[in-house]
Amino acid sequence: MDLLMAELFVVPDLPDPIETPERLRVAVVGPSHPFKGGVAAHTTQTAHALAAAGHDVELVSWSRLYPHALYPGEQAVPDGGPDLPPFPNTTRPLRWDRPNSWWSTGKALRDVDLVVIVVVVPVQVPSLLALVRSIRMAARGRRVGAAKPRIVAIAHNVVPHETHPGGEFLIRQMLRSVDGIVVHSAEQARLAHELGLDRRPVVTVPLAPHLPGGLPEPAGRQLAAARPPRSAGDPLRVLTLGMVRDYKGYDLLIEAAKGVPEVTVTVAGEQWGAAGERVRELAADPALADRVNVLPGYVAGVDIPALMASHDVLALPYRHATASQNVLLGHAHGLPVLATGVGTFPDDVHDGVDGLLVPPDDVPALVTALKQLAAPGELDRLRAGLPDIDLAGPWDRYVEALTGVVPVESRQL
Repeated sequence: MDLLMAELFVVPDLPDPIETPERLRVAVVGPSHPFKGGVAAHTTQTAHALAAAGHDVELVSWSRLYPHALYPGEQAVPDGGPDLPPFPNTTRPLRWDRPNSWWSTGKALRDVDLVVIVVVVPVQVPSLLALVRSIRMAARGRRVGAAKPRIVAIAHNVVPHETHPGGEFLIRQMLRSVDGIVVHSAEQARLAHELGLDRRPVVTVPLAPHLPGGLPEPAGRQLAAARPPRSAGDPLRVLTLGMVRDYKGYDLLIEAAKGVPEVTVTVAGEQWGAAGERVRELAADPALADRVNVLPGYVAGVDIPALMASHDVLALPYRHATASQNVLLGHAHGLPVLATGVGTFPDDVHDGVDGLLVPPDDVPALVTALKQLAAPGELDRLRAGLPDIDLAGPWDRYVEALTGVVPVESRQL
């Protein structure tokens, strides 16, 4: 085992550059339906987008993704209902508990032109390193002059949201093992270079949208205009959406709501661990007088339109963040967004136009923002500033980044 792990952490030389043909054989390796969450949805949509661009695509997914001890909630979408159309050419050979599946899957990918590996959490790195090593070893047996597979990593989080012993080391080894890295913000590109990845091209391209349940019709400003105005005396209904994690700061929003009696808060999403306990504890505070509604459990894509329609504002009070499509999700459903100035939120929210930005970890700032949102006429003003929604353009740029045809302005070297 020691020899095996030592071999995994060998950093290969970069292959010689090759010209990108018009049509590629592409393998996208990552979680997909029926696994839950934004990463699985984005991986699936990435395969759809590459295929729509004319490439020959296989989505190589997992049959078992994590040990239950690391993810105590349900890992799969309840009842198997998809949040977006499954990709038809999907296989599921990978299992976290079967090392032979890592090696055999890599060997089977030796003849593709491009392997796109989705990197999310450190616990998966040993399996992904084995897969990369297997691809490279198997590709050595190809005929002389045949182009070797290009291996690109999509790094959703260059540094994990929650720190774990050895986590940064594992991610660094993973990203050093590939030929190129795609990140979703300039800050993530900076972190990648700080990890010593200067020998690998690091390409920055915004996270392309993968809206659960699809794009509503109408959407954005048109949908907001169709909403009834908020009547005097009605509460300002604020929604948080998604798994409760400490870094998302939902507890800070609930604390802020204590100081704004005209505000109600809904926390919709899975709640386990200390962060979930903290939210439930705060929601039970008599000072909130039943103004916090906790909706535990996974929110399926089909349920999102009704949930959005029954609220006025989507709140993203994150302590820290990388890239997220949640601002776009809120805007698409006609909701202004209250967010903190972390990750890509300052790029996505135009402060005072289609939402409000506040500093992270700042309860008084959240109180001030909630009072502003509850003021007469403010909600209607922000609804009128919501943007038009473009889903096609971001995916065109994303596919270009993955296949190597990268606009100069997107390149971070």
